[in-house]
Amino acid sequence: APAARRVAAMTAAAPSSAAAAATATRKADIGLIGLAVMGQNLAFNVASRGIPISVYNRSVAKTEETVQRYAAELATGLPEGGLTGYAELPEFVASLKTPRKVVLLVKAGAPVDATLAALVPLLEEGDMVVDGGNEFYTNTARRTEELKAKGIRFVGMGVSGGEEGARFGPSLMPGGEKSAYEELEPILKAIAAQVDDGPCVTHIGPGGAGNYVKMVHNGIEYGDMQLIGETYDFLRNVAGFETAELAEIFAEWNKGDLDSFLIEITTKIMATEDDHPSAAPGSSLVDKVLDKSGSKGTGMWTIEEAARRGVPAPTIAAALDARYISAAKPERLAAAAVLAGPAPPEPSGPLDAELVEDVRRALYAAKICSYAQGMNLIRKAAADFGWDTIDLGAIAKIWKGGCIIRAKFLDRIRAAYERDPQLASLLVDPGFAADLERCGDAWRRVVVRAFTTGVPVPAFAASLAYYDAYRTDVLKSSQLVQAQRDFFGAHTYKRLDKDGVYHTRWSSDGVSEKH
Repeated sequence: APAARRVAAMTAAAPSSAAAAATATRKADIGLIGLAVMGQNLAFNVASRGIPISVYNRSVAKTEETVQRYAAELATGLPEGGLTGYAELPEFVASLKTPRKVVLLVKAGAPVDATLAALVPLLEEGDMVVDGGNEFYTNTARRTEELKAKGIRFVGMGVSGGEEGARFGPSLMPGGEKSAYEELEPILKAIAAQVDDGPCVTHIGPGGAGNYVKMVHNGIEYGDMQLIGETYDFLRNVAGFETAELAEIFAEWNKGDLDSFLIEITTKIMATEDDHPSAAPGSSLVDKVLDKSGSKGTGMWTIEEAARRGVPAPTIAAALDARYISAAKPERLAAAAVLAGPAPPEPSGPLDAELVEDVRRALYAAKICSYAQGMNLIRKAAADFGWDTIDLGAIAKIWKGGCIIRAKFLDRIRAAYERDPQLASLLVDPGFAADLERCGDAWRRVVVRAFTTGVPVPAFAASLAYYDAYRTDVLKSSQLVQAQRDFFGAHTYKRLDKDGVYHTRWSSDGVSEKH
């Protein structure tokens, strides 16, 4: 029965008898386990590059669905016989060239461990397993060591770009052993997004480095999305623009410094009308979307890691908090009836082109802060874990295509780290520092206007506070906080004007002692 199901699947993928016979005897270059939409699309991407692939799913019905979909899409240019489905895991493993390369696209956590428990006994020394899910990096590091003891090479690989990216070219962030990457490299370069300076893939570093970088990518994504959301809120409620007008504004912005995937899709969202039968003609769909933003954990992981490493990431933290407060919809409805505050004024007179330009500049400046925070976190983790191969310029390069945060100014980020690989922060790169100075007054006007009109802009405000704190040579607030710590807990302090560590008897005679 298993063999019959396997042959049926192969025949569905390659209708002609000659192609089916060839597929039956040919070994696949790579295999993939996990055939939800992301898995199917990545498998089709591989096959479309002329790379034979075997696929397997715990549910045979999902494997059959994948093979049938592949057969239906042959007319789009997929090669006949390029994908073969298997109903049984041993047959799937036996269909692969050695050393075997198996990609997992299953739910992170326990499902990955369960899949490995079934798969690994069927593999041989030198084979490799690539986990392409959104896995926490410590799980990847653990699995790397566990499988290394069995002679199996394990690669944790971040995959960004969503369903469309998986199908036509994602940004790929593989970690693990360099030898495994070198063997995977021809396939990964073929399926990755392609930009003007090459494919969007590079070896990130050992162990869980690939998953770590993907986690931070998602954290930056949180910040970027929240900033754009706050921009929309401000322009809608303070400036009084309608969504059709905003579609034109965002489209224009996408031609300049803000050129990015997220601005591009925002333009399309602004232009999309509600097609529900009950909707008024010309009404905007985004106005009907429930204001509860979901999250799947990678933003939370990023902030947990930032706290663990002592790296400030207030833009990303504000974005995560904004999602949490949006999810408290019933509480907000009740609070709206109780809590007082300013309401956005009714717009009057001609729309203010200068205000729109202020918002554009504020968005650009705050966006720099979000990327700077993410890059600083990656750099600190690399130092903590000894990931000496981490290259921030190369990471910026592979984020230029395929991924959600792809943006024009990643070219400039890459150039900044190529000029100075030890750059302390993007904020002090001469080019970005000049941009921040140029945008500073506009940024402040937007935040003040939002505060005085009651429009919440937590990510804009957190970014501005981060910038101001980072450029301040003496933080008076920190001086007082450390003195308070010494007062109630004898935590000691250092002085600006003298060497050594001191404790003061603040509540008694005020005498300071050098420790």
